[in-house]
Amino acid sequence: MTAMPADLILVLNCGSSSIKFALFDASANPMPRTPAWRGKVQGIGGPNPDFGATGLAVVPVALDAAAPYASALALIRERVQAQLGGRRLVAVAHRVVHGGGRYQAPVRIDAAVLADLNSYTPLAPLHQPFALQAVEILLAQDPGLPQVACFDTAFHHTLPAVEQALPLPHEVTARGLCRYGFHGLSYEYMAIRLPERHGALARGRTVVAHLGSGASLCAMHNLASVATTMGFSALDGLMMGTRCGALDPGALLYLMETEGLTPQQLGQMLYHRSGLLGVSGLSPEPRVLLPREADPGPEGERARLALALYVRRIVREVGALTAVLGGLDLLVFTAGVGEHQAEVRRRVCADLGWLGISLDDAANAADADVISAPGSRVVVGVEPTNEEWVMAREVVGVG
Repeated sequence: MTAMPADLILVLNCGSSSIKFALFDASANPMPRTPAWRGKVQGIGGPNPDFGATGLAVVPVALDAAAPYASALALIRERVQAQLGGRRLVAVAHRVVHGGGRYQAPVRIDAAVLADLNSYTPLAPLHQPFALQAVEILLAQDPGLPQVACFDTAFHHTLPAVEQALPLPHEVTARGLCRYGFHGLSYEYMAIRLPERHGALARGRTVVAHLGSGASLCAMHNLASVATTMGFSALDGLMMGTRCGALDPGALLYLMETEGLTPQQLGQMLYHRSGLLGVSGLSPEPRVLLPREADPGPEGERARLALALYVRRIVREVGALTAVLGGLDLLVFTAGVGEHQAEVRRRVCADLGWLGISLDDAANAADADVISAPGSRVVVGVEPTNEEWVMAREVVGVG
């Protein structure tokens, strides 16, 4: 795409109950990393949806109860159009979680691509259908406006075969069952930002911890993905807010055979009722659970266990990725929990002290760019992610 002066790209990140959006100036070179305008509609499908954006207070909105998602998209388009001020909207970038093995770069979406991407919905049921619903609606409303898919799996196309393989019969894996990896848009930003922050160190043995409501780790060498904790689906790897992470498959067979759970019931449990929420019975968020650790009785005990397990899984997987890398030079925390929960970072790094990690407590409490002490053998950093900018940047050059 060749940008003209005053051209803008709209970035959409669609979830089940919210749509986040951002407008980026496509005509500037380099493209600013801060959007010209951003906001979100949240509470879609619920009783009290609202809209908020840069410079505006969050206000309640009325959505069509029969089609709340389409109504929320229409609201965003209306507000974006009012914000354009004579500038031209030239493309819409969509975060699409799963691109399978076929899509290793952003692609303009037409009816055939849309149908293909829908086939990956069972692999990412929390995200895929909502992004594709938005694409379908916008394609119908404005067929001439380019819709571009940016994939969370694409960054991991550099994984070696041994990291992609699943230990299943060949006739099964030949049908496309393999480890894909996710959160690639976040890791792609880290591959750009970390050399700016840390210089040549970032090209060495790096582990990035993307800790949000979903969570994963990525081992990077020379800024490329060489191993990651999420695999075939976004359920794998670390314990998350409501997702279980890696789990003994025998436990799943037991639940189906002995408890009589259907695949649908099992999926609901693993995606929505496990992780921090499931273990604690209180909340999927560390910021809520940390003060609850002091509660007397079973609630405090469950909060402590949930957070201990959460940290243990991170520590275990950092250790595994360090073994794959042959050592560790740089550990970086990002995403909501990684960027803002100093106590979680402190506990993780304390349990990784055997690597020679030593924290600067004041820097950690301040969410500083570098939180390791000067004598630490591993540099530890905190880096806000910027998936929206990566997506806008990817659109430029897509025909």
